[in-house]
Amino acid sequence: MLKNNSTFVTEFLFEGFSSFGWQHRLVFFIVFLTLYLLTLSGNVIIVTIIHLDRHLHTPMYFFLSMLSISETFYTIAIIPRMLSGLLYPYQAIDMQSCATQLFFYLTFGINNCFILTAMGYDRYVAICNPLRYSVIMGKKACMYLACGSLGIGLSMAIVQVTSVFDLPFCNGFVIAHFFCDVRPLLKLACTDTTINEIINLIVSVCVLVLPMGLVFISYVVIISTILKIASAEGRRKAFATCASHLTVVIIHYGCASIIYLKPKSQSSLGQDRLISVTYTVITPLLNPVVYSLRNKEVKEALRKAMGLR
Repeated sequence: MLKNNSTFVTEFLFEGFSSFGWQHRLVFFIVFLTLYLLTLSGNVIIVTIIHLDRHLHTPMYFFLSMLSISETFYTIAIIPRMLSGLLYPYQAIDMQSCATQLFFYLTFGINNCFILTAMGYDRYVAICNPLRYSVIMGKKACMYLACGSLGIGLSMAIVQVTSVFDLPFCNGFVIAHFFCDVRPLLKLACTDTTINEIINLIVSVCVLVLPMGLVFISYVVIISTILKIASAEGRRKAFATCASHLTVVIIHYGCASIIYLKPKSQSSLGQDRLISVTYTVITPLLNPVVYSLRNKEVKEALRKAMGLR
């Protein structure tokens, strides 16, 4: 039931980091802007190097370039407005812009989850079935996996955005967050949101629990296969090919699970906002940093591109 004497809102205000003084917000602005620029430049460098170096034209680096492109669009959807909100608190956003931001945030966020799953499958085939690797992970299969990941992201985003913005919003118009996300928006609805909470839980399970389960199973098989390798050097090299991916997966799924799989009764918007900073600002930087620092092939390609030996 709708509340009586309610005024339907057509725009929202972001609470963001308004509870902090301007000195703290200025420090946050400088730190987040630096991390954002590092993320953008790191992802551009990775995509460029993979495109230029023939030795990196393999399925693993194809998925890495897709992840870098997706992370770039993901951060563009969130961080510029967040940075603006740090300088000018309580910024207004109209309903259409809020829906658009939520759509792109969900699309590329979910796409990232399934790209990481595809990368896990690639490592599984490379280590557990190396003789058929080139056949199984051909160009067509890689394209299908990449397009499938984006397709799932688009479809899930459409479901979420449609279910949220079909709700009436009245009286409450301050979003207790620094961007348009599902849970803060549901708290502003002036009608029962049980169905929306169920939809949000189903989507969260589909895009987090299922991919995490697939990656976990893949790595159980991968590790058992690696342990059967006779030479210590062979085991070390096999583990090294998985270390970067596993590091990104643990942090990526870990932060997302804390936010979206936590029971509503235990949900604190302030705590979620803090974790969201990690998920939207720091985690995207891990992709270029981890893959560039831990991967010898990427470092070698970077040296060649810079003319170093």
